[in-house]
Amino acid sequence: MDTKPRNRFLPLFLTLLVLAADQLTKAWIVTHIAENTIGYTFFGDFLYIVHVRNTAIAFSMGLGLPILVKLLGFIIFPVFLLIGVAYVFFSNKYSLSPLQRWVLALFLGGGMGNLTDRIFRSFRVVDFISVNTYGFLGFDRWPTWNIADASLVVSGILLALTLLFPPKGEKETTDV
Repeated sequence: MDTKPRNRFLPLFLTLLVLAADQLTKAWIVTHIAENTIGYTFFGDFLYIVHVRNTAIAFSMGLGLPILVKLLGFIIFPVFLLIGVAYVFFSNKYSLSPLQRWVLALFLGGGMGNLTDRIFRSFRVVDFISVNTYGFLGFDRWPTWNIADASLVVSGILLALTLLFPPKGEKETTDV
């Protein structure tokens, strides 16, 4: 465990960077591209920069849920989840590797980015990156996403990998 406070909290700059990049890109999209339109295309039809709003979560799950359920599931639960992740990050009870600190910081930035949209944009998360998958997994295009979404996915994968394959030299602990 890295006990130097400066090194221990350095990953929080990543949290701020992800949150700022996410919110600035979303603000740019809202200002420059009309909702439900394609603003730019790159590499033929491979990459579109679009402006869509997602009132659900990943892959539009929960689209038709009542507002009370959305409030609990899309705002209240994520707030508690972010508080829990922050507790693990700041607590001395958990022996986190430096990589795990960076991964949790990445998660916090992505989580706060989408939560900010849900709170300040009436449950409507701004998504703007649309990629052609050429039929992979039955999708014509991958569901549209944003920087916060990418941060959450990457941090989830990396966290799983660090838990499944801890770096050599780290001792397993029986403390819970």
